[in-house]
Amino acid sequence: MDVLSKEYPISLKEVLQAEKVVYQYITPTQLIYYQSLSSIIGANIHIKHENHQPGGSFKIRGGLNIMHHLKQQNIKGVITFSTGNHGISIATAAKLFGMEATIVVPKGNNPEKNALIKETGAILVKAGDNFEQAAQAGVQIQKEKSLHYIHASNEPHLINGVGTEFTEIIKELPNIDSIILPTGGGSEVAAAVTVLKTINPKIEIFAVQAEASKAAYLSWQMKEITQSENKTFAGGLATGIAFEIPFDLYKNQLSDFILLSEDELMEGIYLALVHTHNLAEGAGASTIIAAQKIANRLQGKNVVLQMSGCNETMACVRKVLSKYQ
Repeated sequence: MDVLSKEYPISLKEVLQAEKVVYQYITPTQLIYYQSLSSIIGANIHIKHENHQPGGSFKIRGGLNIMHHLKQQNIKGVITFSTGNHGISIATAAKLFGMEATIVVPKGNNPEKNALIKETGAILVKAGDNFEQAAQAGVQIQKEKSLHYIHASNEPHLINGVGTEFTEIIKELPNIDSIILPTGGGSEVAAAVTVLKTINPKIEIFAVQAEASKAAYLSWQMKEITQSENKTFAGGLATGIAFEIPFDLYKNQLSDFILLSEDELMEGIYLALVHTHNLAEGAGASTIIAAQKIANRLQGKNVVLQMSGCNETMACVRKVLSKYQ
């Protein structure tokens, strides 16, 4: 099979192959037990600190894996669209593999994330008012410059790379009962399904999304891809449509899907600071609030909350501190 095909296998076997690539550049992240959160929620709460990754999010895992395969195919330059973390991962991985990268972000995008992209030497293009419009601009630039187009989620090598996060979790906490994951494009929850449900189908997987950007939630409810408005401040949750490849993997495999208001997402950032002393972005902190909302379903269980990233704006952090301190 063509290694660049969208039909390339997504499987536990491929995730284990991806480990050989990913661990040349990064080390496993910490899975830390938090007594204070465990007492509040009534479960054994562990947080997977993907916010400690290079670039500040779990996305680097997928970026490294896909760039490895593109390099083998002699691809010289790539383009992708992003609200930040995916773009940071592709830009970072491209630099490591000696490739050129163009990252298209929406106008008004998180300035801290934009700065991290530019620090890698990648070309940053601001276009459109949201994730979907940036994607359209990216496609047009790809055609004009003959770059290899990397979709933000519909990429088997991205999902297989992200899957390495979950092999780490299962090795360290083999008796895991439940995991809660923020969901935007869906690559992470798709990777969780691929690894965890293959190893133990009884593991509960809960997805979290913003009420202001709930396309994945609506698609999961309807069991078909649908669009929705996309207005959340939380970049990692900010998508207006579900994407085919990850959606096909998770649509029948989730225990539930939890929606959070913008205020709840901001409160999550505060709780992450208080209980873990980590700065988490809106998506990264969403799992803490989600766990509180479904605490009655988690009682006595071994639960993993994924802290997906830390790249929040300083303006948002100041707002959180002024609101909740």
